[in-house]
Amino acid sequence: MTGHPHKAPTHGSGRGARRLSAWRVGTPLVILICGGLFVVSAQNSEGTDLRPGRYTDLATVTGSEKLRYTHLEERVAQTDKEVSRLTQQVDDNTVKRYKREVDELKDPAGLVAHSGPGVRITLSDAPQDKLEKVGDQAANVLVVHQQDVQAVVNALWRGGANAVTIQGQRVISTTGIKCSGSTIQLQGVPYPQPFVIEAVGNPADLTRSIDDDAYVKVYRDQAANPDIAIGWGMQERSRVTAPAYGGLRDLTYARPID
Repeated sequence: MTGHPHKAPTHGSGRGARRLSAWRVGTPLVILICGGLFVVSAQNSEGTDLRPGRYTDLATVTGSEKLRYTHLEERVAQTDKEVSRLTQQVDDNTVKRYKREVDELKDPAGLVAHSGPGVRITLSDAPQDKLEKVGDQAANVLVVHQQDVQAVVNALWRGGANAVTIQGQRVISTTGIKCSGSTIQLQGVPYPQPFVIEAVGNPADLTRSIDDDAYVKVYRDQAANPDIAIGWGMQERSRVTAPAYGGLRDLTYARPID
């Protein structure tokens, strides 16, 4: 009976046929999925690395974030120009009235550049050798905190500053100064110390306001103490430039839970 013409194929040959069929179907499918993933990754990354290597130093982190922020600023500026161009083309009295109101509010909102005499203040951590000699708790006195930066900025506003910048970034009403490890974040971008604060205004009035501020006085006393030696420097300058704010203007806020 071994020569029966209708003898069923062996199990081995059946498995081989199924494997061949699976490869014919599966291989193009896998290639198609991988190609789709490459396309999605390219679109989402917008030219950046979705899986960057480990950052080895703070300068790399802050530099990368600042570059990303600068790229977004350029996109915002281009969009604003396009909106302004299209608005100018609208021949409507209501639109023109709103545009005049917007133009009047641009300066107080920080959307107009300022330059003139002013002051530059620099805050920095104590020297590294002092930080290494003390414990974590004592080191709090030897490093700059967000409240130190905020106190200086508030004193400058009270002194009649027309415009203030931190690390070259224009300070507006919605600017948040957030401490993040050994950096501060402005508009979501981390900046390492030393922290440079500049203000456009009457140098004498600005200096007087700084001298009269009780919180800043404590900081300056600690800067003069050789056991602490936290960084402080203030200079009157004949020309300070505060660029117009060019970041995002959307407001985000919490909502109460119903």
